[in-house]
Amino acid sequence: MAMDGCGHDHDEHGLKPAAVRAALAVAEAGCAADGERMTAPRRRVLELLLAAGEPVKAYDLIAAYGRDGEAAKPPTVYRALEFLERRGLAHRIASLSAYVACSHGGSGHAAAFLICDCCGATTEIGVGAGSQMSARAAEMGFAIQRATVEAHGLCARCQPGA
Repeated sequence: MAMDGCGHDHDEHGLKPAAVRAALAVAEAGCAADGERMTAPRRRVLELLLAAGEPVKAYDLIAAYGRDGEAAKPPTVYRALEFLERRGLAHRIASLSAYVACSHGGSGHAAAFLICDCCGATTEIGVGAGSQMSARAAEMGFAIQRATVEAHGLCARCQPGA
């Protein structure tokens, strides 16, 4: 998802096919352990997110869904994304109107992303602020179900002089 005007080359961000298969197996096992099904549409959408390794817009997922080049019906992809978000397998990057596979696995953590405005590289990082925010919210009688922090800037490779 390289941004326009970047002016230099970038590495691919996605997982290799073997790593995608391994991540899918872990996700399926987690779903099965909780009595939920990783249906074919859910699996395909997660596969596309893992292979991309960067934020992907829903309509790009819809277009890429069919292995034979045929697009999916929008509700199929949106229902799959809703499930993947609920399970903590994917996150919505609101500022980009896009989705990304979770690199930390599992629900119940605060997701924080460093988003490069040049090349589009997006890195999920662990943040201690998530537990602090949950504790503060609990003091106020509020139970956080999901939290996402988005920080925009330039990655190490895109900064001037890199």
